[in-house]
Amino acid sequence: MDMKIDMAMLERNGAAAIVNRIFRDYRDALSVKLWNGEKMDFGKGKPESTLVFKRAKPFRDLILHADPMRLAESYFKGSVDIEGSIYPVIELKDYLKSVNLSLEEKLSFLFTALRLKDEEDESEKWASWRWTRSLPRYSREMNREAIGFHYDVSNEFYSLWLDEKMVYSCAYFKDEAESLEKAQENKLDLICRKLRLAPGEKLLDIGCGWGALILWAAEHYGVTAHGITLSRNQFDHARKKIHDNGLEDQVTVELKDYRDIEGEAVYDKVSSVGMFEHVGLKNLPVYFSTVYRLLKPGGLFLNHGITHDEDGWHRSIEKDFISKYVFPDGELDWVSNIQREMEKCLFEIHDVESMRPHYALTLREWVNRLEARHAEALQHVTEGIYRVWRLYMAGCALQFEQGYMGLYQILAAKRVKGPLSLPLTRAELLST
Repeated sequence: MDMKIDMAMLERNGAAAIVNRIFRDYRDALSVKLWNGEKMDFGKGKPESTLVFKRAKPFRDLILHADPMRLAESYFKGSVDIEGSIYPVIELKDYLKSVNLSLEEKLSFLFTALRLKDEEDESEKWASWRWTRSLPRYSREMNREAIGFHYDVSNEFYSLWLDEKMVYSCAYFKDEAESLEKAQENKLDLICRKLRLAPGEKLLDIGCGWGALILWAAEHYGVTAHGITLSRNQFDHARKKIHDNGLEDQVTVELKDYRDIEGEAVYDKVSSVGMFEHVGLKNLPVYFSTVYRLLKPGGLFLNHGITHDEDGWHRSIEKDFISKYVFPDGELDWVSNIQREMEKCLFEIHDVESMRPHYALTLREWVNRLEARHAEALQHVTEGIYRVWRLYMAGCALQFEQGYMGLYQILAAKRVKGPLSLPLTRAELLST
């Protein structure tokens, strides 16, 4: 096609012509609405989602820079909106990568984008939420502030969409119709059974969150449980729950870095749920060696955490987003690399269970609950923070569903000569 004809068309139709060309081959259902009120439907069937450009600037930035992070930030600021389901919009990144534009089309799009005019908007004044601190990587100060950045948003905010026990990790569904509350209880009990907790034993939970596991283990298995966290909000909540349940003589919690736990062969069992992702891959030897030191000979260690489908941690759009807006200290790796680091620290691995489908279900439920209580959430956080969490959790749900991320429970023991007191099969775990 003659470039002058393309230019003339774009002069007449502007942004609408660009949108129509970009989504010409889109096979799913989606609506796009522009700042002038023009709306276009693409794909087959009735769209569940509408991507709304409330201003010209984010549209212009998308064309000029082709940077999904800018689009996400425009969503956080409110100059881009998502009406209906958020999931099809997140999945657009894969479609957009497949769009093959000619050089003439690219030049025409750039010419049109540069000519788009815009006006100031109040949404640009929304408070930002992003990690801006420059601290030594995985120092105690960096880990403490990074944990506070994510977990100390507001206990009230988290309580709107978590289960009643405030468990902020993958649930364990016996079927897809099971409630989140029951699925989280399933997970807490599964961990206790894998660790073979018994009355009188001492349990350490590294990264204890709001205290659900240490409370469950004490109440249902009779152990003496101790939890550590770097989050002041979580610490205060856990301490209150311990008091309310009358368990001060059986359950304790501390604000402490795992590297600062003293002693040797102190605990019969150690759990760590959704914590090792914050350690940093270079610090895994220190982390696992600390656990090994604290365990009694033959003691069991359950490490529950997220992995991904790449060897090591390499920069990408998704990882930049997570580091800037969600988990500044988060790093993931292959599950095989995690196991190798555990074995280097002399752990004997006894059981590995993949829970990837369970985390996808958990995240979908969290998103549903958050969206249903949008108005209440704004009593505790800004609209921008609400949107960060909505986008983050929905995006992670898709990552788990598509296999880019995984979730594994690894059960290991501090090596001893001779047999351990473990069952010959997993039958007792599967029977309840």
